[in-house]
Amino acid sequence: MCNDYRLMVDVASIVEDFAHLKIKIRFGEGAPNLQPREDIKITDLGPIVRGIEGTIGEAELVQRRWSWPQNKRPAYNFRSDGREFGSNRCLIVADGFYEFTDPKDKSKKRKDKWLFTRKDEPIFCIAGIWRDTPDVGEAFTMLTMEPGPDIAPYHDRQIVILERNAWADWLDPSVSAKSLIKALPVGSLNVDQVG
Repeated sequence: MCNDYRLMVDVASIVEDFAHLKIKIRFGEGAPNLQPREDIKITDLGPIVRGIEGTIGEAELVQRRWSWPQNKRPAYNFRSDGREFGSNRCLIVADGFYEFTDPKDKSKKRKDKWLFTRKDEPIFCIAGIWRDTPDVGEAFTMLTMEPGPDIAPYHDRQIVILERNAWADWLDPSVSAKSLIKALPVGSLNVDQVG
């Protein structure tokens, strides 16, 4: 399951992508200085976009910890199956994510690392939820689902990648989450072995 993702674009590029969808990004905590990162791992800070209560067409971009403690382990993925998520939804901004498989070369000890990116899109958004916890403050987790056709050969679950036209709906808790959580069509993702 996804425990490593990538974001190589800057804040201005993210704001521009959301502006094309008529979503104005606000910075209630100031614009974060996002450095290009090949690997964002569990417990790292990552940028999320979440709705602003009482507004339509606006959202805030903040950096939060990926995962919150749950039973002494980090909750970095959360099953979406059959759930509605009526509050605390967020969009996790990425331009790639990784999956790991047993090595094809059996003499290798490390797993093979695969990078997944969206075809013809500079960034994409992963459906997430956030919580305010006593241990680590506000933190987010990625939602998961059954694998779509591009991911099934690599893993038996996948993160929920939202279609671009669903980003605003995900930030609106009155829109059914079940209607937005679905696999991407076959051929939507590029996959490259990177390690």
